[in-house]
Amino acid sequence: MSAAEDLFKRLRNSGDECKSLLKKHLTPAVFEKYKNVKTVFGGTIAHCIASGCLHLKSHCGIYASDPDAYDTFSDVFYPILKEYHKVDKLEHPKPDFGDLNNLGFGDLDPKNEFINSTRIRVGRSHAGYGFPPTSSKQDRLEMERITVDALRTLRGDLAGKYFPLQGMTAAEEKQLVQDHFLFRNDDPVLGDANGYDDWPAGRGIFFSHNKRFLVWVNEEDHLRIISMQPGGNLAEVWQRLVKGLTTLEKKLTFAHHPKFGYLTFCPTNLGTTLRASVHIRIPNLSKHKDFKEICEKLNLQPRGIHGEHSDSEGGVYDISNKRRMGLTEIEAVQEMRRGVERIIELEKGLKTQK
Repeated sequence: MSAAEDLFKRLRNSGDECKSLLKKHLTPAVFEKYKNVKTVFGGTIAHCIASGCLHLKSHCGIYASDPDAYDTFSDVFYPILKEYHKVDKLEHPKPDFGDLNNLGFGDLDPKNEFINSTRIRVGRSHAGYGFPPTSSKQDRLEMERITVDALRTLRGDLAGKYFPLQGMTAAEEKQLVQDHFLFRNDDPVLGDANGYDDWPAGRGIFFSHNKRFLVWVNEEDHLRIISMQPGGNLAEVWQRLVKGLTTLEKKLTFAHHPKFGYLTFCPTNLGTTLRASVHIRIPNLSKHKDFKEICEKLNLQPRGIHGEHSDSEGGVYDISNKRRMGLTEIEAVQEMRRGVERIIELEKGLKTQK
């Protein structure tokens, strides 16, 4: 029995333990069709399903071995993409970051009553390279090299320093931990998807001198590009991100698909790949029985301040846009903006009632 067949058998025999999208859509007929198929990068269905078959409580349960996997294994990926992203058709608009000089929004919390910080990130993949399962050590080192060359072109408030994980000094590591910038190889779900192969080769962190613009290199995606700052000035955070992204695109080419937008390792993060979030103080609303339902209606995702599945501390939540596909970048940011404004309005109302 092949590795792919072993994995599939485990998935099919999981009973009620597994309710993943992978289990729902990888039928015996679909598995039989793909069990011996390879992508142009050498990716297999086993690469894609390994983590989801070993971690049966995963919600999605599948990763793309490389940019070609989405189309090569379309009978499983397409229905998962439609169901996860709640879209009837797989079509994504062209990138649109809006008119940076006329955004129509600024600081969402000018009196600093509610928002601790604002953060926007996007994922990007280098065109012509596989994702973690089909990338070699040499690929990772080459992607790191071309990324660092591009980062050196950043000027002004975007200029900064790159810290490779390989050979990092104890002092540098301590500083990155204190700044909450350092990423680690301690997620078993990502590990079983080949996410940590050749660790720490080819990985590192760039941040600007003012620590408001960051780039993670070869963490989960080839690149995670992040803009953040204290307070609620969404316009400044957005303008900085787009400025940095536009500069990097002059040197780098990113994997993009006419149906799915920007491609990344995880099918939950396609399209805009954009997550705009605030850490917001809502001690009253967060205790309301309809809090999660309110967020759902606003297309917002509430998390604890340490990320998904973590708890809130002192009524502080991480609130972000939920939709990534089927809308433009500026529409995703505007959706988050409108939602956060409504959350603040509701929190004010509950505060007045007390």
